[in-house]
Amino acid sequence: MSASSAPYGSWPSPITSDVVSGAGKTLGGTATDSLGRLFWLESRPTESGRSVIVKGGDNEATDITPEEFSVRTVANEYGGGDFSISGDDVIFSNYNDQRLYKQPIDSKAESPPVALTPDFGGPLVAYADGVFDKRLNRYIAVREDRRESVSKSVTTIVAIELNESIIQDPKVLIAGNDFYAFPRLDPEGKRMAWIEWSHPNMPWDRSQLWVGYISDNGDIYKRVCVAGANPTIVESPTEPKWSSEGELFFVTDRDLGFWNLHRWVETDNKVVPVYSLEAEFTRPSWVFGINSYEMINEHKNLIACSYRQKGRSYLGVLDMNKSALIDLQTPFTDLRNITSGVNCLYVEGASAIHPLSIAKVTLDDQASKVVDFKIIWSSSPTSSEYMSYFSSPEFIEFPTEIPGEKAYAYYYPPTNPMYQASKEEKPPLILESHGGPTDEARGILNLSIQFWTSRGWAFVDVNYGGSSGYGRKFRERLLKHWGIVDVNDCCSCAKFLVDSGKVDSERICITGCSAGGYTTLAALAFKKIFKAGASLFGVADMKLLKEQSVKFEAYYIDNLIGNEKDFIERNPINHVDQFSCPVILFQGLEDKVVNPVQAKTIHKALKSKGLPTALVEYEGEQHGFRMAENIKFTLEQQMVFFARLVVHFKVADEFTSIKIDNFD
Repeated sequence: MSASSAPYGSWPSPITSDVVSGAGKTLGGTATDSLGRLFWLESRPTESGRSVIVKGGDNEATDITPEEFSVRTVANEYGGGDFSISGDDVIFSNYNDQRLYKQPIDSKAESPPVALTPDFGGPLVAYADGVFDKRLNRYIAVREDRRESVSKSVTTIVAIELNESIIQDPKVLIAGNDFYAFPRLDPEGKRMAWIEWSHPNMPWDRSQLWVGYISDNGDIYKRVCVAGANPTIVESPTEPKWSSEGELFFVTDRDLGFWNLHRWVETDNKVVPVYSLEAEFTRPSWVFGINSYEMINEHKNLIACSYRQKGRSYLGVLDMNKSALIDLQTPFTDLRNITSGVNCLYVEGASAIHPLSIAKVTLDDQASKVVDFKIIWSSSPTSSEYMSYFSSPEFIEFPTEIPGEKAYAYYYPPTNPMYQASKEEKPPLILESHGGPTDEARGILNLSIQFWTSRGWAFVDVNYGGSSGYGRKFRERLLKHWGIVDVNDCCSCAKFLVDSGKVDSERICITGCSAGGYTTLAALAFKKIFKAGASLFGVADMKLLKEQSVKFEAYYIDNLIGNEKDFIERNPINHVDQFSCPVILFQGLEDKVVNPVQAKTIHKALKSKGLPTALVEYEGEQHGFRMAENIKFTLEQQMVFFARLVVHFKVADEFTSIKIDNFD
């Protein structure tokens, strides 16, 4: 059947907003028990964003979290490291009260979870990134104590006794620095490694790796700084892990400016590289619990790892004896965490046709190639039904305003097997600026993107200077230059696509979440490339963001902006007079990262200026939308807003449009 002719942006598509919002399960980590059974944490938009631990295998999946619980920690605001498994037990953080609970894995109904930590009358004390201490029958975790102040919370590493009959205050093991992460015990439970860092740094700027020696009564009686103490070496060690032989491995970027695997020689307190490559073997620690590599249980000298180069992930096996890296072939082009199973690996990954998934990867006896690959869990199990509508991302490099420097993006052309536009017409473009801003756009299947491309829009996801995945030098382009480098790179990308003949210069829109929302608003205020924009829980007032920042990000904005003059010059709220096109804003009313007053303020100012604008506020939503109905409504209203004000014709779907100030 030949494709029908219809203007770009007007094509009907089976990838509806209901499909997108219902398919948006997110993954919060994986683990295995002593029997090799797989567990994962999934967040469900259809259950108001509730997070549930699931026990699964090749042909089954069973919730083990009771309905009245939601597994999620808010430590460092962004959480992660929400649960741990050992033997027959799971310990998890409960979202509503932030207490730790212990639960037998196989008896959800008969043995409900039992609290291990005190009740402080609300979610005032949060725990994350915990590990079992079998030698001393306790649980060691990072604790964030907000009882005195949210902005000046106290972070420590504590030990929780696994005595269910008596709830005691945890014992503080490590204290005194601003932040801690990755407490990891050696096989005998006599040494503990951890990462710590202090203001004004973020963990990817500068951090330190320490090892503490544990006495028989559980105290740390001796400490050694393994990496990060030398002021002449700029590095950010992360992800410490002990081998079964008691050797300590970790990832740091001290040598090439890329995060590579290293090993600690305890006798000399010396650090040696395991393998050097201009590639990232981990990612920034926005959340706890990152697990980018694993020891292969059946081979003492082999490490399974993931690494990232030029916008693509690779799964590999490092042979420490030969200092060789063997690439393993899988369908995934994007990899996150790796968990060891029995004679297999469980890998979190995705590709242009695979949504975020968990795959069981079975290797041969030498762990040199993949003999079986099977997807166990998918964030969107029905997505393959729409494969003929998928737009494949094209990885592009484009010149920036700085001579000789490039930035990167994934370009998705309009794709629909049933429709085509005339040869004379060029498609409208949605440009997305990712959050963080120290984050990374990834070229994987995202039904939100396909929602646009299957209706005849082009879409581009930009990795501007400051994004992760391309080494420290690229990441640090944004230091003192947020609101300049990111904005310029997004504009350069749009110009590159226009000059390449791929998109219509008169129908270019920009969107972004959180820090990407700031880049969106700054681009609209300070440049004239884009014809409309959408800010999702975005930063409108940088000065207010700084004043109300949570402890984790208390100095992050200073590092990215600079002095008071720069704050004023790059603050969108101070330059509403320079906005000249329509803007729609979406905001959760329980957002503790970007205060809802920011969206209200910028909306009021835009409305007063006479620009077409709208503000959508959601009760019960925090920083990032988790409820299916709100994900759906946000997607619909962005499309209607852009269609009415930029594309200038009705979309194929029967979406109800909200009132647009200064337009309706």
